Amino acid sequence: MRFKNSELLFDKALRRMPGGVNSPVRSCKSVGGRPVFIDRALGAEIVDADGNSYIDYVGSWGPMIVGHNHPLVLEGVKSALKRGMSFGAPTDLEVELAEMICQAVPSIEMVRMVNSGTEAAMSAVRLARGVTGRDLIVKFDGCYHGHADTLLVSAGSGVATQGIPGSPGIPQDVVRNTISLPYNDMAAVRRLFTERSREIAAVIVEPVAGNMGLVTPAPGFLASLRQETENNGSLLIFDEVMSGFRVALGGAQEKYGIRPDITCLGKIIGGGMPVGAYGAGQEIMRHVAPEGNIYQAGTLSGNPVAMAAGIATLNLLRQPGVYETLERTAKRLTDGLGQAAAEAGIPVQVNAVGAMLGLFFSDKPVTDFESAKKSDLERFAAYYRGMLEHGVFLAPSQFEAIFVSTAHTTAQIDQTLAAAKAVMAGLP
Repeated sequence: MRFKNSELLFDKALRRMPGGVNSPVRSCKSVGGRPVFIDRALGAEIVDADGNSYIDYVGSWGPMIVGHNHPLVLEGVKSALKRGMSFGAPTDLEVELAEMICQAVPSIEMVRMVNSGTEAAMSAVRLARGVTGRDLIVKFDGCYHGHADTLLVSAGSGVATQGIPGSPGIPQDVVRNTISLPYNDMAAVRRLFTERSREIAAVIVEPVAGNMGLVTPAPGFLASLRQETENNGSLLIFDEVMSGFRVALGGAQEKYGIRPDITCLGKIIGGGMPVGAYGAGQEIMRHVAPEGNIYQAGTLSGNPVAMAAGIATLNLLRQPGVYETLERTAKRLTDGLGQAAAEAGIPVQVNAVGAMLGLFFSDKPVTDFESAKKSDLERFAAYYRGMLEHGVFLAPSQFEAIFVSTAHTTAQIDQTLAAAKAVMAGLP
């Protein structure tokens, strides 16, 4: 493949943007390459600035669960645009999307729209502290909840990809009330609650961890978190920015039967537009201003164009059989990747939940951030470059998930598996 136009664009970008990108993982530093610049997309196919076509498993990092440029989503966006792009005032669309979220997500009775997953998690933490009157937040190594100061501690995703231990610029006083524990380690959680239970405002967790690759919750882990927080007067926050409306219509909390106190959402609820949300039962949400005294605001929150894209996307996901089809597609890909690696004699671990999965070049199960970091990163980098040459667009990091959409066809999955077989056969 040729990448002349992408190379020229990246050279220009390097002069005007840090690292030539607006989000660090896009730089492709960890895979020893340079980014391809995208020109357009349709369905499960994405086309770069040089006209090269790829089967897309990034899906804008998760939102494009019905594929790119779905006609019904486009219709919704165009209809909203005709009315106006932003008003800074309430619209019927934000009410409609709020109703849809509350109907689908078991724990949510009221919701506040924001503009990103970072903003949703940041606001959820403030709400938890305000409601409980406590300061301490517990998170888990490798779980990324956005780049707010309080939560950028032992984070996964782009932080792990760039090899940054947290970030300079965050005062120690800000993070002293954040403790990070190993994911899936319930014994560590219980020890901390034994020592400091009266200080803990909330435990925040990705119920399906998608920012260290894809790591599934161990049996009983989420239920134990629910029990421990309830026993000690702390709140449980599920960060479902990634898993919400992806692993099930009601997210991971529906799939695993656990009701958190507060839920963070994003990605899919905006159908590809910038959006986030946090929600809870009425008792908790009525603490949020203007009804309560916990302040949070946003000029573009509830933006009508984003709301329209989200409404159209959720309407498509509510159709019968959608999630069964997604899971069949994901299973075909999961099984095929495992088989391709076995035929090449390469040890891999393929974790999957619903329409998201993770491929690790490791001979041991990946159950937390430490085991994820022991994967062969050089082999992953070679795999990424090889798959790109074969027309498969993956996230340029071992620590990101693979996303399947309703637009992926059986032929595209089989084409992907043929590419994986060829690439793995040539890996060192």
